[in-house]
Amino acid sequence: MNRILDLIRRNLRDIYIFLIFIMVSLTVVYILPREGKFRYEYQKGSIWKHDPLLAPFSFPIYRAQEEIDRERDSVLRHFRPIYNYDPDAAARHIKEFTQDFSSLWVDYSVSTLNIPSAEAYHSNLQNEPNRRLEILCRSSLTSLMGDIFNDGIVDVIPDETDGAVPYDKITIVRNNVAEDYPLHAVYTPKSAFEEMLGYVRDSLLKPINLPFGNYDVFLRNFPYNNYLSANIIYDAEKSSLVRSNLINGISLTRGLIQEGQGIISRGELITPEKYLILESLRREYEENIGLLAGNLVMVGKFILVFASFFVILLFLRNFRVEVLDSYLRISFILLTILLMILIASLTISYNLASVYILPFVILPIILKTFFDARLALFIHIITVLLIGFIVPNGFEFVFLNVFAGIVAVISLTNEYRRSKIIVTGALVMVTYSVIYLGIAIVQEGRLVQMEWQYFRWFGINGMLILISYPLIYIFEKSFGFTSDATLMELSDSNQPLLRELAELAPGTFQHSLQVANLAENAIFKIGGNPLLVRAGALYHDIGKMDNPRYFIENQSGGDNPHNDLEFEQSANIIIGHVKKGVDLARKNNLPEVIVDFIRTHHGTSTVQYFYKSFLKKYPEADVDVKRFSYPGPKPSSKETAVVMMADAVEAASRSLGDINEETIDKLVESIISNQMQEEQYNDARLTLKDIATIRDVFKQRLSTIYHVRIIYPE
Repeated sequence: MNRILDLIRRNLRDIYIFLIFIMVSLTVVYILPREGKFRYEYQKGSIWKHDPLLAPFSFPIYRAQEEIDRERDSVLRHFRPIYNYDPDAAARHIKEFTQDFSSLWVDYSVSTLNIPSAEAYHSNLQNEPNRRLEILCRSSLTSLMGDIFNDGIVDVIPDETDGAVPYDKITIVRNNVAEDYPLHAVYTPKSAFEEMLGYVRDSLLKPINLPFGNYDVFLRNFPYNNYLSANIIYDAEKSSLVRSNLINGISLTRGLIQEGQGIISRGELITPEKYLILESLRREYEENIGLLAGNLVMVGKFILVFASFFVILLFLRNFRVEVLDSYLRISFILLTILLMILIASLTISYNLASVYILPFVILPIILKTFFDARLALFIHIITVLLIGFIVPNGFEFVFLNVFAGIVAVISLTNEYRRSKIIVTGALVMVTYSVIYLGIAIVQEGRLVQMEWQYFRWFGINGMLILISYPLIYIFEKSFGFTSDATLMELSDSNQPLLRELAELAPGTFQHSLQVANLAENAIFKIGGNPLLVRAGALYHDIGKMDNPRYFIENQSGGDNPHNDLEFEQSANIIIGHVKKGVDLARKNNLPEVIVDFIRTHHGTSTVQYFYKSFLKKYPEADVDVKRFSYPGPKPSSKETAVVMMADAVEAASRSLGDINEETIDKLVESIISNQMQEEQYNDARLTLKDIATIRDVFKQRLSTIYHVRIIYPE
């Protein structure tokens, strides 16, 4: 029992990571649709490569959606929206109009004809023509309103937004009798108002010689629309019921395949008719048989999903163990995979849009920004395979997106340049289009039947890739990662911290520039992130700003301040620049990846000069070498190891008296061999070939810096 507990304690981190992957796998299984998966892959126009297929059960042949849509449009041509006639509306509105018209006529007459009051208007004989004119106009207008209401004023004409043919007739129910009327035979409130105004203008004002010219203004400006409310009311419930009955009457099937009936043989061409039967079988299987299997289907999905994530775990353990060592990085990678699968699942389940609009290549773009191209492409392929399990035409989807992901990763050689994402979006769009064109030609055999809306979706997909910019910024700030764009900014020598280094410790600043050049050339040869190396090298010695004169590169002659100190004190000052550099970097909010260069650029090496001087002066003393050693840690990546090498080589090269190829070779070989003997590179995953390449780069660069010429034999 104790052995088991000890084993668990020693492997607790690995157990946590394994449990995290299991939890993520369960989450993905929960996200995925519950249906089973049809076992056969096939494409229209291709050859059936499987064994002869017999119907495992009886199932209907479902008609193609295009055929159903055509019949639906044909049926809806005979659909008429239902309206109810309101018999009381005309009398009610005409009564209101009559009362208001007479009252407003009198008010208008009093205000424009110098009549003292309404009583005077009705009692004075000289106003008799006005009263007769009022009666004439009122009766004419009420008669017209009666005709309009008799024809009918409809309240709304419902719009069809799903492609149905516009209505040319409606059904009006009067006294429980339904009758079809052309749309042009009824009024809307707007057309009824225009009819009233037209009548006033053309039939009322022109033929009648009005005794007083001001009444034409009254008749033109009267608010007729207030009395022309609808008397034919749309019945949404009955209309929807009739419409649904028409649509429900459309048959979704075109026959039946009996159990045991032959469907297709090996080598047979998958014609449109065969494809329809196969699609019907797949639909029936996934919607019914898969659901009946229930928990067993879920177990199968968990096996497939966990296998996919376990492959990711193996990849990280073998090739990117530093990622696996960080819970934050693991969480970020798994979160991005989950988000992509969730978005795809929701889009498919709720039919929100075509799955080809979704910019899946954003995943490798973001992962390459924070990690590397190999990891980004591997994660993208696994994610696409998982999503391909739930999308229609899985092979087509996977084929398109794998190619698009490869192109995206290859095109982002310098993603810190802003134009690169735009170029990548365009290249991805072209890749989708070209690959789909090839697939469509193979499936359909001709361009006429190609679904051209796919190219519109690819265009939208390419534009959506541009949201990578804000996403990279959000993830960078949320997870504390560092993008290449940020590294470019940090490498600018006008950054405040670097300017301060150049002013307070100019020798250290020049040393850092040379280290950056050496390390950048070396990491480019062996493979790594040159931008990260350059930024790390520029900041690796910022701790020397505290006591710059104690470091030889900042001494311009005169007394050496170390002459007045004990060897241990001098060693402590030299070693202390690492801790001071770390504190200064964090105070100025430098990313942790840059802080790693400061902490590791001396590893656990010894300050040899002061250590050997101490031993020479005190040969009998029992001294702990750790008092003269840097606290570490050792470099844990190629980048930090290369900066350690470049730092030591560049500093030592300044002390060379006679500079030629031989002395440079001996210097580089000696320093790197000593660091290897001290096992400073053990955690950096450098191969012997990498180290040999780095040596050659350093020798060549130092020879160029010091203008070493080949000495030709006499």
